[in-house]
Amino acid sequence: MSKISAKNLYQRQTTLSELGESGQERLQKSKITIVGCGGLGSVATIYLAGSGVGNIHLIDFDTVDVSNLHRQVFYKMDDIGKPKSEVLSKYIQSISPFVNVTFSNKSVSKNNVFNLISDAEIVLDCTDNLPIKYLLNDACVIEDKTLVYGSLYKFDGYVATFNYLDKDGKRTANLRDAFPEIPTENIPNCSELGTLNTIVGMIGLMQANEVLKIVAEIGKPLVNELLIYNSLDNSQFKMKLKSSTTKESIEVLFETEDYKSILCDFDEGITISQENFKKILAQNSKIKVISILEDYTLEIPFKVDENVPLYEFEDWLTELEKPTENYIIVCHQGMSSVMAVHLFKAKYSTANVLSLEGGIANF
Repeated sequence: MSKISAKNLYQRQTTLSELGESGQERLQKSKITIVGCGGLGSVATIYLAGSGVGNIHLIDFDTVDVSNLHRQVFYKMDDIGKPKSEVLSKYIQSISPFVNVTFSNKSVSKNNVFNLISDAEIVLDCTDNLPIKYLLNDACVIEDKTLVYGSLYKFDGYVATFNYLDKDGKRTANLRDAFPEIPTENIPNCSELGTLNTIVGMIGLMQANEVLKIVAEIGKPLVNELLIYNSLDNSQFKMKLKSSTTKESIEVLFETEDYKSILCDFDEGITISQENFKKILAQNSKIKVISILEDYTLEIPFKVDENVPLYEFEDWLTELEKPTENYIIVCHQGMSSVMAVHLFKAKYSTANVLSLEGGIANF
């Protein structure tokens, strides 16, 4: 096979007079950071790499789960249990020789967010965690970076370009101009509510499209508006936004916010440590261990009494007679099991039920 050149590889898009060789050069020099390598992130990454974006950094702490595969279509059965960011990085390297791709297999937090996005010209929010969305938004405002936002709710998708530097040298609206405060109640994600794979792909593609427009300086990005697309009737609505929050006000918020979900607010009344759980197992104490893993292929390093996927958990609770036993609920990372404890307590307030902190991944 003859040597592949960038000119040949990207010929179909450089033929576009609006893009041309100059636009392709801007894409090649661009630096994009994608946070979240799931349904949105994997699609956006593949298409940005295919378009010749020269430098892509992937961030995701999670591993591939069998329940991901219907909407995260670039992962294979053989990838189950492997880090998403690493698997996606290798795939990019195999299809795009002119892309420099790196990855961080870690979660984003208030402590590391600035380091993780420091090299990015544009950050893509492809996460499904609401507090982290606000964290990325606030960090991008503080660091004067453009954020391409994507989100899902059942059959609806949301896309916007936040904090974009306009022709007047001013930053456009950001997430807090649309929704000023992080909701205090738990907002279910795709795991609890479900989603069609097609809407996931559409929104991921729209995020990639925003990046191409911004970098190549073509078209009109989704600035000062939030696009809401419904996949059932193919309707879309643009919610107009006005830039009213200031960088200074968000810097103040950043000092006080912890950007943690209420479900991550671990305490002794909700969780049990790995050490104490191991002691209980060693003592053969009378407890019922309930796994809410949706992936039955994952190996659990101890005996469980029942397997109840999270999406079936509320039905299981309804059928459960008034509990008198001690329960410990386990999941992969220790996040979903906290949610299950909250559901359990809401149904049976006096129940003795705890979540295994850190999940089976840290056992």
